[in-house]
Amino acid sequence: MTDGAEGEPQAEALLDMLRVAVVMLDTTGRVLLWSPLAEEVLGWAGEHIVGRRVGGLFGPTDKAAPDEARPEQSEQILVELLRSGRWDGILTLRHRDGHGVQVEARASLLVDGDGRPFVLASIVETSRLRTLEHDLAALDALLESSPLGVAIFDDKLRYTRINESLAELNGLPVADHIGRTVVDVLDPDFGSALMKLQRNVLATGHPVVDRVVRAPGGGGYRSLSYHRLVDRLGNVLGVSAIVMDVTQRVVAAAKAEHARSRLALLDDAGSRIGDELDVRRAADGLAQAVVPAFCDFSGVILHAGAAEGGELPTASYSVDTSMRLVGAGAVRWESAVDQMLQPGSLVGFGENSLFAEVLTSGRPRVIDSKEQLVATTYPGDPRMRAALELGIASVMVLPLRARGVVLGLLVVARGKDREPFDSDDLTLGMELVGRAGTALDNARLYVREREGALMLQRSLLPQLLPEPPGVAIAFRYLPASSGAEIGGDWFDVIPLAGGRIALVVGDVMGHGMRAAATMGRLRTAVRTLAGLDLPPAELLRRVNDLGDDLAQSQEEGWMATAVYAVYDPSTRRCTITQAGHLPPVLVRPADSAGAGGYQAELLDLPPGVPLGIGGFSFETTELEVPDGSVLVLYTDGLVEARGQDISVGLENLRRRLCRPMASLEAACDELLATMEPGREPDDVALLMARLGGLPEGSTAFWTFPAEAGAVRLARRRVRDILTQWGLAQLSDVTVLLVSELVTNSLRYAHGPIGVRVVRGSSLLVEVSDPLPDPPRERVAAIDDEGGRGLQLVAVASRRWGTRHGPLGKTVWFELALP
Repeated sequence: MTDGAEGEPQAEALLDMLRVAVVMLDTTGRVLLWSPLAEEVLGWAGEHIVGRRVGGLFGPTDKAAPDEARPEQSEQILVELLRSGRWDGILTLRHRDGHGVQVEARASLLVDGDGRPFVLASIVETSRLRTLEHDLAALDALLESSPLGVAIFDDKLRYTRINESLAELNGLPVADHIGRTVVDVLDPDFGSALMKLQRNVLATGHPVVDRVVRAPGGGGYRSLSYHRLVDRLGNVLGVSAIVMDVTQRVVAAAKAEHARSRLALLDDAGSRIGDELDVRRAADGLAQAVVPAFCDFSGVILHAGAAEGGELPTASYSVDTSMRLVGAGAVRWESAVDQMLQPGSLVGFGENSLFAEVLTSGRPRVIDSKEQLVATTYPGDPRMRAALELGIASVMVLPLRARGVVLGLLVVARGKDREPFDSDDLTLGMELVGRAGTALDNARLYVREREGALMLQRSLLPQLLPEPPGVAIAFRYLPASSGAEIGGDWFDVIPLAGGRIALVVGDVMGHGMRAAATMGRLRTAVRTLAGLDLPPAELLRRVNDLGDDLAQSQEEGWMATAVYAVYDPSTRRCTITQAGHLPPVLVRPADSAGAGGYQAELLDLPPGVPLGIGGFSFETTELEVPDGSVLVLYTDGLVEARGQDISVGLENLRRRLCRPMASLEAACDELLATMEPGREPDDVALLMARLGGLPEGSTAFWTFPAEAGAVRLARRRVRDILTQWGLAQLSDVTVLLVSELVTNSLRYAHGPIGVRVVRGSSLLVEVSDPLPDPPRERVAAIDDEGGRGLQLVAVASRRWGTRHGPLGKTVWFELALP
């Protein structure tokens, strides 16, 4: 190695690697010329050797001077040179430091211009020479024994070396390649393409690695690799080539790709329909999954009942069987395609048609002729005319089976510019419809169960809502989307005594028929307990105590959230209790009524625990509600969104409720239309109530001391107010019942007696006293003087009852207005 101008190592030439030393001798063996390389090889400087006899270098390998060595071997070499004029062989010469150096020498007897003879010798260390010879031998062996085709081209891109493997690939002997180019040896077109590659490699030095091309004549495939050849000094020598026959590899890769594409088709179809729970969307996903990977046109034809979530067909298929095209796919859409594929349309077929054959036998059919295509459905079918117009040349009719029953067909078609369907395509198609049939049947079952659960849920929700005086109500129930099961969301509006009204919204945990059934039992329990006129907290406690009675089974248990509110229009007070539910929103009219805006507030109430968790109590909050306020109860489906904290949805709801409301109905529609984007596909129950008071003068209240004159005074006050209200015809029965109830209070209670009369949709009369124990109705004997008061109230009134208050009890009855 030598150094360049900037200190960078420079490449060595071949002679530099060999270190060929030159020595000139006279015919007596005296050194005339000693080259620098000889000094490098043997360590003797020229000034120490020139003029001396060379025989000293042949002596023993010790530190003796050259003149003291044995000259016998050198003399023998000189004799041979003088006799034959040349000598070559291997010598062991003595290095200056005493060790031996084995060299290969070449010596010739020459004559100078004056006619004097001299000896010119060149010597090379055998270690370096053997390394080079070993490398050349290895290269020769590699070329000759390699199963790969190998060739060397010169800088004119002519063959200089080629092994037998490549010669056999080219179909010519080795000798016919040497000195010729690939254009001369191979097919002209193929050779020109290779020549272009070689020139680019030769010019740029950029190698070509594993370039797969068709073999000459199309008989297989070859892999080409080209590299530029340069010597150690950077001179471009030519191009090397490695050629492999990769026909088997390409064929195997093609088969693997073919298998991969088929698996990808099955995977794509499975992902499109596997989780789809709507029959029509699943069928459409199947039809689109096979286009264009498998065919140009596709259609999914199902039994009309199965397409709508009905039962699987039990009767044999006939020309009267209703079949419907549920899904369709095409590489392009034009008028002829629209005529052939009309999603949702009925599909007819003749008795002896191919469709009928596949439907009845359950065996697939491949159609590859015009005559068979025309016979697919029935003579003159415009769908088949459109198929011929589109140039359809190959069709497969595949049965969609589930539970051993054919529920429809998958029809796939290819145009003339594609290969017709073969046995591999038929195998793939049957695998596809095997999976698709199960998926479609699962969707059918889901649709049937969902429709049943939805019907049950809707039947359990209130059909007609009461319209008490002073209260306006609007509601919406939105089932979950078809991609998810229906939930257990519910609401109810329950009329209570005294013109009061109970508003309740709840959400049963879970989905499907079980949740709907649990919701129905929960709603029934709430309505039943509401008839007892219990405070909201007490009512929810009793519902919670029902425990396993509301569960589907002892093992599963149950859980639900609810909010229960009771509003009294006569006092404009609202009592609310929550059981783990989202907070209600109270929308109050803004101070600047002219602006038409509202002030919406998320009520900060004790949240409570969900129903179904025992050991906890509930708290009631009482509010005084401004006239015209709107109470909004709802379930989480209205405000929840995927990946968003629910507090964001609650705040968005509050802001939307601050907008002007044209009406409660319009407000409900707007809330549903502006639900949280990306919301979970869950049920939504929404109940809005505008809370107002009774008309002025609709309520009268008196308090009487617990004295004997209380009955007479109460009768007079009630008769006067009924006359004032124009209800004199109810005076006699009302005064009679008030007398009985006030008398009972005087007999058993000690303290003031309150009487309240409310005119609403009916006439309500309430009698209150401090005694907490409710009166008990008993059957009086014929000779008993008392005990008939409550019986008289029960018979004469439309309904009656008792309820507990903070300071005692209230007995009430209602009379229908004239």
